[in-house]
Amino acid sequence: MTHILAIDQGTTSSRALLFDPDMQVLRQSQREFTQHFPRSGWVEHDAEEIWDSTLATAKDAAGDAQIAAIGITNQRETTLVWDKTTGKAIHNAIVWQDRRTSDLCARLKEAGHEPMVTEKTGLLLDPYFSGTKIAWLLDNVEGARAKAEAGDLLFGTVDSFLIWRLTEGKAHVTDATNAARTMAYDIRKGQWSTTMLDLLGIPAAMMPEVLDSAAEFGTTTLLGGEVPILGVAGDQQAATVGQACFEPGMMKSTYGTGCFALLNTGEKPSFSKNRLLTTIAYQLDGKPTYALEGSIFIAGAVVQWLRDGLKIIGDARETQALAEAADENAELVLVPAFTGLGAPYWDSECRGAIYGLTRAAGRAEMAKAALESVGFQTRDLLEAMQKDYASSPETVLRVDGGMTASDWTMQFLADILGAPVDRPETLETTALGAAWLAGMKAGIYPDQAGFAATWKLDRQFSPAMDDAIRDERYAKWRDAVARTLTR
Repeated sequence: MTHILAIDQGTTSSRALLFDPDMQVLRQSQREFTQHFPRSGWVEHDAEEIWDSTLATAKDAAGDAQIAAIGITNQRETTLVWDKTTGKAIHNAIVWQDRRTSDLCARLKEAGHEPMVTEKTGLLLDPYFSGTKIAWLLDNVEGARAKAEAGDLLFGTVDSFLIWRLTEGKAHVTDATNAARTMAYDIRKGQWSTTMLDLLGIPAAMMPEVLDSAAEFGTTTLLGGEVPILGVAGDQQAATVGQACFEPGMMKSTYGTGCFALLNTGEKPSFSKNRLLTTIAYQLDGKPTYALEGSIFIAGAVVQWLRDGLKIIGDARETQALAEAADENAELVLVPAFTGLGAPYWDSECRGAIYGLTRAAGRAEMAKAALESVGFQTRDLLEAMQKDYASSPETVLRVDGGMTASDWTMQFLADILGAPVDRPETLETTALGAAWLAGMKAGIYPDQAGFAATWKLDRQFSPAMDDAIRDERYAKWRDAVARTLTR
């Protein structure tokens, strides 16, 4: 048994990929699922639809292959609470993009709790994270708090919920990278913080056991035979692993629904002075490796908006040709704050805005502004990281995710950063990271050094924009953001 099944449960779809002994994808399966928007700023998923789509794609991808182990990577921060007896969620999953707990976060800030939150968890008081979502569920679902206090309810991020279902209720576990995104985990002590649980009113009995990213998470019989789950990491950490960013100073950025840049800072956490997050990149053999992270809520989702909201494109691939055809003199700036702005601004109340509209602006100019917004936001993150962490003199950004297939977007990214952008041959880095964790634990795949040696460059995009133009373009972006922020 030398094949590894990677489950990649994302924000808009569930996927499963079958990897061979050489870490090559043999086949894959994918199913989109429904996005629920019950109110402005609220985003939910049906827990059963997450499970059904995950199990179906896992069975499709696995086929009749002999699976040695399963690796799981997942949308992070998305919050589920379920009944310990029935396994049924008490409410739709509250998605990481959801902003319903903005008022609670504001009250906690006003009470002076944010410095303590950051010191213990590495995070900021923001609705993005799981902690306040758990509190909302306990306070707003009838009978939930009493059941939780009686020990009848369990909490989990998506990985934990899937493992519970895959093991048919035998394992209530998570890994350190997912635990670090809950705002309830002490990232230095490596345990749930009683201070944070008390602050948020969360019974400790609800919380899963926290394991390494490569560990024995349980066994499933739902795919034929007994198959162990040996690797788990949140999607951005899995991509960091998949990009082999194992050395301090190495940096990757993933362009999916959102954009998330992680900078490996080594064995000790580096706390940001520029409103970045301190998180766990991965944990092996009981030793966490830390990272600075910048989170952008809207990246690929802005292209979805062009397609599904404005309906000015039929397919995401159309945006490159439109951007190439756009008027070079157009000065459209799109700030895609559809669910607020993440790092380094952390304004959950601001909303999207477009500046510089003229009668000449059309589909092409809108598409160009949408793609450029991703580059501008990435520069925001990179500048903050460079202030916080003295890395190598020349930053090289390793990229992955769906948007990296666009040469135009990647060239603009290199231009606006003024730094090289490396696109690997393997773009499935998130699933690869989960597969490697499981395969390495199973003794099938190489160790860190051996895995890093397999990373191969597809293309390096080098900056070609004049420095003066770069600075002028970025200054206009910063001005647009300043006009959009609510504080």
